Amino acid sequence: MTRIAILTTGGTIEKTYNEADGSLRNTGSVLEEILGRLRLPSLTLCHTAIMSKDSIEMTDADRDRIVAGVRAALTDGNAVIIVHGTDTLAITGERLCRELGPIRQPVILTGAMRPFQFRDTDAFQNLTEALLAARLAPPGVHVVIHNQVLTFPGVVKDRERGTFARTAIESTDA
Repeated sequence: MTRIAILTTGGTIEKTYNEADGSLRNTGSVLEEILGRLRLPSLTLCHTAIMSKDSIEMTDADRDRIVAGVRAALTDGNAVIIVHGTDTLAITGERLCRELGPIRQPVILTGAMRPFQFRDTDAFQNLTEALLAARLAPPGVHVVIHNQVLTFPGVVKDRERGTFARTAIESTDA
């Protein structure tokens, strides 16, 4: 039985639509709703909500909380998935890579460009891929999104293409 700790932080993937004022907000985690649609017979999942905010609003103190949450999950022998906003996901990934040092399990960051509640969301695909990557990826910090696994350091959000990519320097050296 594989154990995976899922830490949620908010971001677009977890935004909900408020009919009263037409806004999209982070008001809580939608993780249980997503997981409820999947068949996961050989996984033990532990969900911890770290925060519920847009990643643009994240502070260094918020990232301290994420690092602490990942460290605690890793000491339990879990692979870790962090559901995170895509705008600053790369900043958090770089920080985790730098502060965690060598680790024995994969740490996977994922998110979505469109909220889970939208019909054309990429949330379901990205979380499903992150669950598989948490079982198969080598130890290290990775972003899993849009059918790709990219390893930190050297990952950036490619705003033009609406996904993530390796930095130009990293991709020419590899």
